[in-house]
Amino acid sequence: MGDIFVQSIGEFIGTLVLVLLGDGVVAGVSLKKSKSEGAGWIAISLGWGFAVIMGVYVSGFLGPAHLNPAVTIGMAAAGKFGWSGVIPFIIAQVAGAFLGAVLVWIHYYPHWQETKDQAAILGTFATGPAIRNYAANFVSEVIGTFMLVFALMAFTRGRFTDGLNPLVVGALITSIGLSLGGTTGYAINPARDFGPRLAHAVLPIANKGGSDWSYSWVPIVGDVVGGLLAAGAFLLLP
Repeated sequence: MGDIFVQSIGEFIGTLVLVLLGDGVVAGVSLKKSKSEGAGWIAISLGWGFAVIMGVYVSGFLGPAHLNPAVTIGMAAAGKFGWSGVIPFIIAQVAGAFLGAVLVWIHYYPHWQETKDQAAILGTFATGPAIRNYAANFVSEVIGTFMLVFALMAFTRGRFTDGLNPLVVGALITSIGLSLGGTTGYAINPARDFGPRLAHAVLPIANKGGSDWSYSWVPIVGDVVGGLLAAGAFLLLP
């Protein structure tokens, strides 16, 4: 249990850094009078890729640095992680994502008042579909998360130089964002979406609208399904 506690601290720290830097780049691109306003999707995709790299590097010495409930559940289903650690990891990941989002709000504090677009403000915290079609959105999240979790499992079979794995994972996230992220904003991580969405709901953010809870199940259920399908596919390999 002591090991799980220490590893959960790593999940909390890593997911906090992940969301601080990931939602941070979205805030920089989306909020008015930011110096990076309008930098676009490439900046967001690269920023999220680097955010994952930093999240893994700052927490990997404490544990496996899943930083994602879909990864944790998928790894457990594939027999690469004990089920006893799943709930503690998920709680730590969601808490870290929540606090990371709070720090983004604090960091960009004057810019919320300058930004009148409620959708842009919510998009700084949580994902949303380009075209709202729940079935299609669900499939997009399943495919993106399948790609993520299956690739991560494949990486465990490879022989990376020490310290290189986080860089490859960051490249994977960037690739998913550039290639598959245009439909739903590629949550591919239930904690990354739910924690910041909860922060958006409770924080006194200037000019905010609703938190779009009617969509929130998509990046939770879709991502878990994608992770489980990836585990099943991986177990079929020789």
